[in-house]
Amino acid sequence: MSRFNLSRWATGHPALVGFLVALLFVAGAVQFLHLGRAEDPGFTLKDMIVSASWPGASAAQMQAQVADPLERKLRATESIETIQTYCVDGACVLTLSLFDGAPPARVPEIWQQVRRELSDLRPSLPDGVALSANDEYSDVYGYVFLLTGAENARLVQQAEHMRRSFLRIPGAGKVQIAGEVPRQIVVAFDPARLAGMGITPGQVARALSRRNMVTPAGTYQLPLRVPVRIAGEADGAGAVENTMVATPGGAVRVGDIATVSRGYADPPPMLVRHQGQPAVSLSVAMRPGADGLAFGKALRAQADQLRSQLPAGMMLSQVEDQSVTIREAVDTFLVKFFAALTVVLIVAFLTLGLRTGIVVALSVPLTLAIVALFMGVAGIGLERISLGALILSLGLLVDDAIISVEAMAVQLEKGASRMDAAAYAWTHTAFPMLTGTLLTVAGFLPAGLARSTTSEYAGGIFWVTGAALLVSWIVAVVFTPYLGVKLLPMPDKPESHDLYDRPVYRRLRATVSWCIARRGLIVAGTAGLLAVSLAGALLVRQQFFPASDRPELIVDIAMRPGSSIGATSAAVAQIEKGLARDRDIASLNSYIGDGVPRFYLPFGPQLPNPATATVMIVARDLAARERLVEKIGRLRVTPDAHLHPRRLSLGPSLGFPVQYRVAGPDVERLRAISGEIADVLRTTQDATAVQVNWGLPSPAAIVRFDAARLGHIGGDRTGMADDVNIVLSGMQAGEVLDGNKRAAILLRGAQPDRTDPARLEDVAVTTAQGSAPLGQLGRVSIAQEQPILWTRNGEPVMTVQADMAGNVQASQILARAKPRIDRIAQALPPGYRIEIGGDEELSAKANKAIVDLLPVASAVMLLLLMIQLQSIRHVLLVLATAPLGLIGAVAALLVTGAPFGFVALLGLIALAGMIMRNSIILVDQVQVNQAGGASLNAALLDATISRSRPVVLTALAAVLAFIPLSFNIFWGPMAIVMIGGLAGATLLTLLALPALYALVFTPRAGSSEDIGHD
Repeated sequence: MSRFNLSRWATGHPALVGFLVALLFVAGAVQFLHLGRAEDPGFTLKDMIVSASWPGASAAQMQAQVADPLERKLRATESIETIQTYCVDGACVLTLSLFDGAPPARVPEIWQQVRRELSDLRPSLPDGVALSANDEYSDVYGYVFLLTGAENARLVQQAEHMRRSFLRIPGAGKVQIAGEVPRQIVVAFDPARLAGMGITPGQVARALSRRNMVTPAGTYQLPLRVPVRIAGEADGAGAVENTMVATPGGAVRVGDIATVSRGYADPPPMLVRHQGQPAVSLSVAMRPGADGLAFGKALRAQADQLRSQLPAGMMLSQVEDQSVTIREAVDTFLVKFFAALTVVLIVAFLTLGLRTGIVVALSVPLTLAIVALFMGVAGIGLERISLGALILSLGLLVDDAIISVEAMAVQLEKGASRMDAAAYAWTHTAFPMLTGTLLTVAGFLPAGLARSTTSEYAGGIFWVTGAALLVSWIVAVVFTPYLGVKLLPMPDKPESHDLYDRPVYRRLRATVSWCIARRGLIVAGTAGLLAVSLAGALLVRQQFFPASDRPELIVDIAMRPGSSIGATSAAVAQIEKGLARDRDIASLNSYIGDGVPRFYLPFGPQLPNPATATVMIVARDLAARERLVEKIGRLRVTPDAHLHPRRLSLGPSLGFPVQYRVAGPDVERLRAISGEIADVLRTTQDATAVQVNWGLPSPAAIVRFDAARLGHIGGDRTGMADDVNIVLSGMQAGEVLDGNKRAAILLRGAQPDRTDPARLEDVAVTTAQGSAPLGQLGRVSIAQEQPILWTRNGEPVMTVQADMAGNVQASQILARAKPRIDRIAQALPPGYRIEIGGDEELSAKANKAIVDLLPVASAVMLLLLMIQLQSIRHVLLVLATAPLGLIGAVAALLVTGAPFGFVALLGLIALAGMIMRNSIILVDQVQVNQAGGASLNAALLDATISRSRPVVLTALAAVLAFIPLSFNIFWGPMAIVMIGGLAGATLLTLLALPALYALVFTPRAGSSEDIGHD
């Protein structure tokens, strides 16, 4: 290393280095302008939705005959952690969740494996079961439009035209249309009348189906093949009416024995409304890697053009525009970035002087230019994490430049030439700086390498900050010496006296001497402060990720399980009416029976369920959003509707932050335990929207046949169930072309038979001896059954869910409820247990992934320290300073009231590396001084005094650079941790570290130990 001096080489090749500086400035600036813009970094959602339908099956039958076999088959699939299932009449939905540490690159292959398992299992399921799998659940549709002002069919037709236009825009990914209600031709019949004519519903259905079947009619095999087509396929309601049905008395028209009408599916699969008006939504997803700002601009232009071509009365409203959010986020961060940059430069100019400050100032944009090139190569765009990491880096990347230029300035004042001063910076500071830089990078290592979804989201902190720190070292040892030779002033004459014989240094020397003399007291006092801070940490509010600063407010509506989509729609209409013309609302959009499209990556939409709905409100500002939360709490809606207003989160989250899962074999016992927990939460301060996801049993009509009577007349239980199903729910009997769409022909009973349970006994069913009323063959009774069944990994589980009021955190609700919940848990019978879910569980998983990597980060730090210091005791000494940041960090959090969450945890870990960076430079200087023959006390004093200015300046620059970031919702807690921790640790590094060093290395009385070595 002594043979090659990189700093001397740089100053000896000024033309080449100057060219590189200019080239990197220009290339970095161009790259920065072309970096992609996005709101948040992408992360892999490790969930898949498997849906099964089996018309006519009860929830219990779906669970036993469909869900259980699916769970048994899929549970052995690679990396699956949980299978959460709910079953309702005729359907069940399984949510497959992978382990948080599953490699993102493996996820598509795992989902392909699930599809193969489903294909293998399908033949063994009951006839009539249909399966589907959806792993596109994570697509983000950041641009949402709603069409209103016409009937559904016309809105859908217009939406499809718009979809084709939107897909032609560069950068467009997918376009999803929601709110389409399928068209159908309804053939409504009177079962008694058909029975009197000797016609069964099945005959009518077969007649309609045959007319629309496409069957081959042969081909003439001539030199040119001539196929034969049989025309007459039904087209529209008129064709259905004219379809002939054979009867004992001759053929009759369908229109003569039933009422044929054209309409929409009833009940509809889902409904969409905008401002209370029926609507169809178009949701546009941007292609990964595209520039959100450019795409949003092009999409708005295309939408404006399409809007001008809409038919009279039809309106197109854009309710979500991710590019606006991206622009606001990027602009806000750029303002904070340049504010932080300005602060750093002001510190450099005021403390180092104009020309010296210019050298440090030029190193900042040069470093950022090179980092921009790295981000372009690595595919990292400008988004919440990378921009925050850049601002975070600003306070760190000037450290090496300040240390380097400080060393040069001191040597120049001592009379050295510019070239020798530059070479001195390399020989005396480069490698301690490199070790310190690598230590700081290692502090961020868990954030980048942890195997979790949360770390995938926030991992850019490591890559961007690590790149910035490494580049800053290269700049400090190559470009800063070059700039220093060009710009640093030469003293008129060398300093003839001690450079540190000034009032401020004399006072510092006296203070450090006092601390060394009372080293035992100082070390004990520092340990006491550390113990107090550990105790104070228990008073800091805990948080996973903060609420977003976006204006959206999501209102989830959960009806009593088993409710129809009509009842859910009526409850939503009450909300729409209650909030109509509210000045705090920019737009109000309702999605009934299905969830809102995922317009924001951390947002999790509801699963399809006719008993649930989501109202997405876009408030005019954040204050309006908070007022709306209170207004919604005062709304009067049907007692069967449970409202849950919630803000979006800035990271991975669940719908309810507070969750208790109650698991056990007996449903009624689970219901009783869940009720106790719900009662606890309802009486817990600041807990809101308390719900249990199972609900109460609902009525079901049970038909019990007389076995003797059934055998006598030749009744077929399955066939009679089909007859009843056709009357009540309908049966598809083919399709017809209705406009440009295929419309299903639905054969079902007339309205009175479908809506009056008292008429069930009169429904005619087919037997071997002809038609007979259902009541003559059995008895109809009303029973109670569970309309929805939830399981987790095959075990019945009820979940008690709650949210929090205001700025209260989930951890606070859990802490307040803990004593009473613990008493409930202690009284549980064998086989039952209570688990905590929600944000607490997510946070534990994310933190565990970080903690699991701490040994790796610690090993890297130890290796770096050992390489640099070559002494176990010196290594342990530096390690002992790592937790000193906790003292100021806890104090700062308690004073500001900021919560401690995942991002703050990353900051605290990284803070340890930053503190050791300063410590290693000071310890290295002590070793150099002792090697030069200085006594222990003299070496400590001289090292502390000579390193005090760069240590204080780098800390001051970092602290001031973090201040603009401290006002950000996402980054604020991390910035506050680093401001408080770095300020306190810097003071302790200058005062407590020399005392600790003296305590450890002062020889005992009578010892001849060489102080300088182990």
